[in-house]
Amino acid sequence: MIINDRKEFVKKNFEFIVIGGGSAGYAAANTYRETSENVAVVDSSAELGGLCILRGCMPSKTLLYIADVLHHARQGAKFGLNIPTATADMAAVHERKKRIIGEFAEYRANQLQGGKFDLIRSSAHFMDEKTIRLDNGDELTADAFLVSTGSVVNFPPLPGLEKDSAIISDNVLDLDHLPESVIVLGGGVVACELAQFLNRMGSKVIQIQRSATILKEGSPEAAQVVMQAFRDEGIELHTGTKITGIEKIGDRSRVTFQANGAEITKEAAYLFNALGRKPNTSNLGLEHAGVELLRSGHIKTNALQQSSNPRIYAAGDCAGPHEIVHVAILQGEVAARHAAGLNPDQVNYNHLTKVIFTDPQVAATGIPETDLNARNVAFLTADYPFDDHGKSILMEAKYGYVKIWADKAAGVVLGAECVGKDAGELIHSMTVAVALRATVFDLLKAHWYHPTLSEIWTYPLEEIADELKKRD
Repeated sequence: MIINDRKEFVKKNFEFIVIGGGSAGYAAANTYRETSENVAVVDSSAELGGLCILRGCMPSKTLLYIADVLHHARQGAKFGLNIPTATADMAAVHERKKRIIGEFAEYRANQLQGGKFDLIRSSAHFMDEKTIRLDNGDELTADAFLVSTGSVVNFPPLPGLEKDSAIISDNVLDLDHLPESVIVLGGGVVACELAQFLNRMGSKVIQIQRSATILKEGSPEAAQVVMQAFRDEGIELHTGTKITGIEKIGDRSRVTFQANGAEITKEAAYLFNALGRKPNTSNLGLEHAGVELLRSGHIKTNALQQSSNPRIYAAGDCAGPHEIVHVAILQGEVAARHAAGLNPDQVNYNHLTKVIFTDPQVAATGIPETDLNARNVAFLTADYPFDDHGKSILMEAKYGYVKIWADKAAGVVLGAECVGKDAGELIHSMTVAVALRATVFDLLKAHWYHPTLSEIWTYPLEEIADELKKRD
C-alpha cells in the first residue's frame, strides 16, 4: 500500500517501522517482512531510491567508467594506436547516465511500491519512544523502529564557504556540460574520485586538501601512489593547507590558502565542496525517544544496531562507522532480525572490504595493520609492485602494489591491500580468504592463471609462506 502524506492514513499501528527507504532501510523492511506483514517504510525523499542509486555509488561509477574509457583512448599512442582525437560529449554522457540510473531507480521504486509493506511518503518526527508524527499530523506507533535516514553534504565553518557559493557532488554528477575549471575542496573518497573524473573529461582541476595526504581512509602508502598518479595526469594538487578565505569574483570562485609557509590564491569557474558528509539525524525528534547521538552526529548503536533506546535501531550512514552500501545492508538485516526476535550474527567488521574508485583504485580487506598492532597480534607482511608484473606491464598499469598480512602462527590471512588497476575486483580473492580464514598455503594450492592481474597475489603469498617454512 502506498500512502500519500496528504491523505488520511487509516492504519496506525505497526510491528516495525523503517524511517528512510535507502539501502539499509529497504534491506531491513524486506528482512522483517519474512516474519511479519505488519511493516511500514516512511520515506520523505522526492524520488525513491536512496543515496547509492540516485546520487552516490551508481551515478559516480557510471561516470568514472566513461572517464576511464576516454583516458585510455587518449593513451592510444602508448599501445601503437593512432587515435587522432578523443573528447567528451557531456550532453551525451549525461543522457547515458540518466538512462542507466533511471533504470536502477525504477527497479528500487518498484520494490518499495510492490505491496510487501506499507510505503508512506512523508517525513517522520518522534513524539516519544513508540510514536512518530507524519507531515499531515497523523501519528503512528510501532513495537520497534529502524532509523536509516542516510547522510547529507557537510558545509564546515570555513570563511566564505556558503551553500550558494559552491557546487556539491549532486551537481557534479548531474553536469551536462564541461566546466572550464574547478577548485575541489577536500581529499576524501568523493573528492578524489570526482576530481579525477573532471580532470579526465577535460576540466582544469585544482584540488586543495588540509592534511598532508589525500585518502585518509586508506594507508599512507596507498595515498602516495594516488597522489603521484593525480599529479602525473595534470591535477594541481595542494596538500597540507589551511584555507583562509573563499569569495565569489563575478562568476568565478577564488580560494586563498596557506601551504608550505606561503599564501596562495587560486581561481576557477566552479568551487566544488567535497569536504565530506554528515549523518542526517536532525529534525527527527530523536531526543523525544531517548536516542543518544555521538559527537559526530551519528546515532550511537550497539553490535545489534540498537540505539540507546533498545526499541529503536539505526543502520547505514546515519549510524556508521563505515559509510559503505554493503555494510548498510548488513546492518539493516541484523537490526530487522533482532527486532523480529531472532538471534542474528553481528556484522563482522574484521571482514570489512573497502574500495576507492580512483585510477589506480585502492582496495583493502580484513583487519588493518594498525589495528593488529594495537591488538598486539603478531603477523607477517609481504608486498609486490605492479610495475614488475607481466600483465600489468603490458597493460601500462604500473602504478601501485599488492600487500598481504598473515598471522605468524599458521599463516592465516588477516588482511590485504591492493592499489592498482582493477583493485576493486582483485581484492575479492583476499576477501574470500579472510572470511574463510584461509592460510597462505591454502591459497597457493589454487591455480592462478598466467598472465592475469590476479596472479600478482602469488608473489606476497609465496614470500610469507617461505618465511613461515623457515620458522618450522
